[in-house]
Amino acid sequence: MAFKNSTLAKYIKNIKTSPRSLIANRTLLTTAAIYALAGIPLCWDQGSSSTIPSLPGFSAEFGITSASNPTQVSNFISLVYIGCGVGAALSFFINDRVGRLWSLRLYSAIWIIGQLIVVGSRGKIATLYAGRIVAGFGIGPLTVIGPVSLVEIAPVEIRGLITSWFSVVLLLSLFLAAFTVYGAFTTMASSSLQWQVPIFVPTLIMAAVILGSFFVSESPRWLFLARRDEEAIEALVKIRGLPLDHPRVQSELEDIKKSLAEERAAYGNATSYSIKGLGAVLKETFLVPANLRRTQQAFISYALAQLSGANSITTYLVPILNMVGVSGGSSYSLFVTAMYGVGKFFYTLIASFFFVDALGRRNSLFIGITIQMLSDIYIGVFIKYHQAGPVPTAASQAAIAAIFIHGFGYAIGLLILPYVFVSELWPNQIRSFGAALTQTFHWLFFFGVNKGVPSLLSRTDNWGAFLFFAGWCFLALIYSFLVVPETAGVDLEKLDALFEGPWWNQYKRPKTVVTESVEIGRSSDNESEGKSAEAVVAKQ
Repeated sequence: MAFKNSTLAKYIKNIKTSPRSLIANRTLLTTAAIYALAGIPLCWDQGSSSTIPSLPGFSAEFGITSASNPTQVSNFISLVYIGCGVGAALSFFINDRVGRLWSLRLYSAIWIIGQLIVVGSRGKIATLYAGRIVAGFGIGPLTVIGPVSLVEIAPVEIRGLITSWFSVVLLLSLFLAAFTVYGAFTTMASSSLQWQVPIFVPTLIMAAVILGSFFVSESPRWLFLARRDEEAIEALVKIRGLPLDHPRVQSELEDIKKSLAEERAAYGNATSYSIKGLGAVLKETFLVPANLRRTQQAFISYALAQLSGANSITTYLVPILNMVGVSGGSSYSLFVTAMYGVGKFFYTLIASFFFVDALGRRNSLFIGITIQMLSDIYIGVFIKYHQAGPVPTAASQAAIAAIFIHGFGYAIGLLILPYVFVSELWPNQIRSFGAALTQTFHWLFFFGVNKGVPSLLSRTDNWGAFLFFAGWCFLALIYSFLVVPETAGVDLEKLDALFEGPWWNQYKRPKTVVTESVEIGRSSDNESEGKSAEAVVAKQ
């Protein structure tokens, strides 16, 4: 009985009872793939910027090394996040105006320009920094438009799986970037080309993404927002792979139209660009209690993800490997960094297929955060004893393993919380604004954390920083249990019920309110399909 009522059992049932063309639909899968590829610039940047300063060609050209110029290395790594924050904020004024596909093309082009500026900087540090900031103007908006678009096109039955493709691409680009840098280090002479290749290669991939975007579908929900209803209906039919008169399509169309009509009646047209329109957006976001709670949860979710230490470990992996006793020079450190990226990629694949929808958002969070917390504690304790004197070889190997295990915990937990859960939260009219607002906070917070990590490590004798991260993981566990609702299997237009009532028992609402409504919706769909089948038989 317990298994029958579990999230996994309901997930299996939904997959089995859903029309095959709803899940295995070429238009849906190719469109989702293009939107997911918006994640390439972010983690390519993380995977390459943290290791490029170790390349002899880069050090010789700019006079920067991790050992002698830590401030300049920190600037090289972190300045991009200023551009990310500003770009994410400005994306609101573009996303709803031109649509999801044209936004994707524009932001990809801006990022390519930033990369080309870096490639052409040729020893000029000011130009190097300028290129990094311009690249950030592309990265930040791409992290807005990618998850938002995936949420808008995904069927509820596999929304977590489809949305987590963005995270899969993030980690795929992380290890590809790390291996590209490693390959440049081992096969190329110490020259400008050695560091330019890892920066230029991904621009070719994003150019292909821009080209591919002309062969996929626009978001039906955005088309409805733009009052292009006929195009929206046509797009939804293509993405669902079902005829217009199918009960599943009709039900979704009715929910979207009803939700938009209610929002417009209550708050006006929140997608217009006049002062009045912006006022409607702000009113709906901050003066509606349910939406204000969404905003608070989004901010806290992104903050907890950063304070858990996951991205800090990724960004500063080479010096952290030195702290746990990894020796072998730059070549070995770069190789371990690349393998760490491979590990995180496969961890995210596992999370997308076996955790996000199958176990649900909450259970995935509990498991992932616990793994991260225990890994942080072990790494911190190990570094303390390692700095005090010799430690057993097995303990040192276990510390390296803990770094990889920490990445697994992040992939199934706090990586999911922002990019899947937060992207799902918003009502249709303020989805673009909510995503832009929270990504702006995310990137500015990310910048602050990344700039502060070297100081945190030095002031806490290195080991204390990991106990600091572990403490935040513990707080994240409590927060997730009390406040984070289960959104797996719940239609986007039916999420309001999750954010009504006191915050401290919000975790109970999926069981008492939403699950019941979803079951009713499923049964009515089945009845409609049965009646439709009977009508066909009678006709014959």
